[in-house]
Amino acid sequence: MLKDSLIRYSNSPFSSPVLLVKKKEGTWRFCIDYRALNQVTIKDKFPIPVIDELLDELYGASYFSKLDLRPGYHQIRMKDEDIPKTAFRTHEGHYEFLVMPFGLTNAPSTFQALMNSVFHTYLRKFVLVFFDDILVYSNSFTDHLAHLQQIFELLRANQLQVKMSKCSFGQRSVDYLGHTISAAGVGVDRKKIQCIETWPKPAIVKGLRGFLGLAGYYRKFVKNFGLISKPLTDMLRKDGFVWSMEAEKAFETLKDALTTTPILALPDFNKEFIIECDASNGGIGAILSQDRHPIAYLSKSLSTKHRSLSVYDKEMMAVVYAVEHWRPYLLGRKFKILTDHQTIRYFLEQRITTTTQEKWLLKLLGYNYEIEYRAGKNNAGPDALSRKHELLALMGLTSPIFDYIPQIAAACLQDSATHQLVLNAQSASNPNSSFTWVNNQLYYKGSLYVPATATSREQILEEFHNTPTAGHSSYLRTYKRVLRTFRWPGLKSDVKKYVAACDTCQRNKYESIKPPGLLQPLAIPDSIWQDIAMDFIEGLPPSSGKNCILVVVDRLSKYGHFVAIKHPYTAVQVAQIFIKEIFRLHGLPRIIVSDRDPTFLSQFWTAFFQAQGTKLCHSSAYHPQSDGQTEVLNRTLEHYLRCFAGDKPTSWSSWLPWAEWWYNTTFHSAIQMTPHEAVYGKPPPIVPFYIPGTTTVDAVDTTLRERDTILRQLRQNLQVAQDRMKYFADKHRTEREFQPGDWVYLRLQPYRQATMRNPQHPKLAPRFYGPFQVLSPVGTVAYKLQLPGSSRIHNVFHVSLLKKKLGSNVSPSPTLPPMTDGLVHWMPAQILNRGLIKRKNKPVTRWLIQWEGLPAEDATWEDASDILTRFPSFQT
Repeated sequence: MLKDSLIRYSNSPFSSPVLLVKKKEGTWRFCIDYRALNQVTIKDKFPIPVIDELLDELYGASYFSKLDLRPGYHQIRMKDEDIPKTAFRTHEGHYEFLVMPFGLTNAPSTFQALMNSVFHTYLRKFVLVFFDDILVYSNSFTDHLAHLQQIFELLRANQLQVKMSKCSFGQRSVDYLGHTISAAGVGVDRKKIQCIETWPKPAIVKGLRGFLGLAGYYRKFVKNFGLISKPLTDMLRKDGFVWSMEAEKAFETLKDALTTTPILALPDFNKEFIIECDASNGGIGAILSQDRHPIAYLSKSLSTKHRSLSVYDKEMMAVVYAVEHWRPYLLGRKFKILTDHQTIRYFLEQRITTTTQEKWLLKLLGYNYEIEYRAGKNNAGPDALSRKHELLALMGLTSPIFDYIPQIAAACLQDSATHQLVLNAQSASNPNSSFTWVNNQLYYKGSLYVPATATSREQILEEFHNTPTAGHSSYLRTYKRVLRTFRWPGLKSDVKKYVAACDTCQRNKYESIKPPGLLQPLAIPDSIWQDIAMDFIEGLPPSSGKNCILVVVDRLSKYGHFVAIKHPYTAVQVAQIFIKEIFRLHGLPRIIVSDRDPTFLSQFWTAFFQAQGTKLCHSSAYHPQSDGQTEVLNRTLEHYLRCFAGDKPTSWSSWLPWAEWWYNTTFHSAIQMTPHEAVYGKPPPIVPFYIPGTTTVDAVDTTLRERDTILRQLRQNLQVAQDRMKYFADKHRTEREFQPGDWVYLRLQPYRQATMRNPQHPKLAPRFYGPFQVLSPVGTVAYKLQLPGSSRIHNVFHVSLLKKKLGSNVSPSPTLPPMTDGLVHWMPAQILNRGLIKRKNKPVTRWLIQWEGLPAEDATWEDASDILTRFPSFQT
């Protein structure tokens, strides 16, 4: 380069390292790493030609010549003031470029701008330029010679030199920019995709990205490219590289498609373009064509969000996507849209009902198009593009081969009882017999008879129940299906047992029986404010700094207190509120019933009330009905607030004292009196008429006697109400009991299980998890289960969430979805305090441990040795 005056010696303060890049013909390209210089360079935004747009200019051409410039960048001189910036260092010295080097960020734009300026007179008339690749095209050979002469004169006038070894002249077919171009149209350059045929299976993401990069360059030649490649593109996500059978199939299908691509017609901008669109559940497809010859294919797989759209919206989405994608062909020209959806024809005349349709309408405004209906049977091209992935599912369908038929025939002859039936069927003595012998097979009423000694009965049931064509039907439907082909004594009973024990059916089918578990009311308390229930009403608008209500109700008298609090709250704060608002009035209760709110499950809450002698009872996992008292009261209170604060929601806290008075002085059907009367032994006072100082000792005695009478009547009324509730509830329930060691399936509730609220495929999600083994009963309608070690949910469940595992085969349990609202195994965060105690006359070191994710008030004293054993990596 120094001899050719491309570089010179330099004493510039700039200096960049050298890179050598090997060319495909074996020579080396000398490059400089100008990344540091490029970072401080103002970028040139000169537009680089789009290859597809260049190829669209070739319609009607029959002769082609391809020219390739000698190192094109080196034919452009650097400005004198910019030469020092190009300096580079080698082991021989410091040099700088006199011509434009490779590696500068603005070099491509500068070179393309030069080529456009040189050839602007003839550009896209008979010459295309993409950097240093020049293509001359003509309709006739005579015109082609004249065009070449004009190009050579331009090159000579601008002192641009071509490399003869890389040029070709007067060809009927030529390879240009990775495509093979001829009068017939444009196809894939076979040299470029030869490596596709022998491309090895990618072992890492980088290899997969390289394959998809080359394949994507030719995507317009491949029908349904987006759907075929979806299993591979999904693997590019973080931690998504798992080579599955689906990925292997997509990889091989894409390789076959790329090596057998069609030749696409070149567009004629004087003719009308036609877009054929279609959509299916999994994707959209479209074809751009003229005179029934395809110009380009388009397909796209639909995301989970778009799969939930209506059929109309999917079809409309296909139209809009295709029009936007092929905008350069369609803008300013009239074109036709073919669809197999009738109502799409009237899109512009219909009332727009959604914001999505408004966006689509805006995107189509400005185009001159006509929508034409074409029946699906005549719209096979795009229909196949959109449904190609569905055809793959058909490969899962199986047609029974019945390779066990010869075994059944042999068993008929070997079984003594069946052999006699064969002999009777072969004889003509009993023409009215239901048995017939045809083609060495025994038939009963037209169905093949299967003897008891045949080993194929279970195989037949599996074929007629488990396969995709059988669809895991109910026992009756499976029985009817088998009956059309096979018969044997006890067939109906065998089918019923087989279907009942089917593991897949037990996991995924809803129960169609009455809800299990007879109603088990909680025990009626002996005295008021000894047995209470607590819950929260959340999701309220801020009102006087509060946004939540603590509801506390006495389970005997039904007397309630409503306390406005602020969320988020801690167990310590709720306990303080309880002492201030409840304890000061009624003392500490003997029992507190609540749901499984994290506050009520916290270690502080549990330890605080246990120290006071209060028993904490929680509803069983995913069965809030166990705490039905506050669930009902919450609905009543919410109804009251809606009535009085509905027009001004932020004022609800001011109505709370009135709501409490209203509730406690309102007749309660369960106790046949008001809660106020149940607590205080008399009707609620009428404030304006109250005359203080009229109470005497005799009146107190009378009041107490009346109070005792009211309490007895209260308990009787509650018992009647519970009996009535149990009677009506049990009419719609079934009794269900399990024994320790039984295997059961578990149904989880989306409204309590956070990870099940928005499943990716809710229609396909399992209905039950398991099976899991029953450890022991808890009460009469709840059971403790042996859950996997990784499970993070409470293991006591109401019987309505369980169903017994049928069949002797117990398959491994799938992992339960994680949850965040149960008891978890916390990790230690830090040591807050240290202590020493005596245990069996031996000193034991104790640490006050604060657990990760929990406040300091939930810290617990733990043995130091136990912490070090359970958490060996814990830093002390």
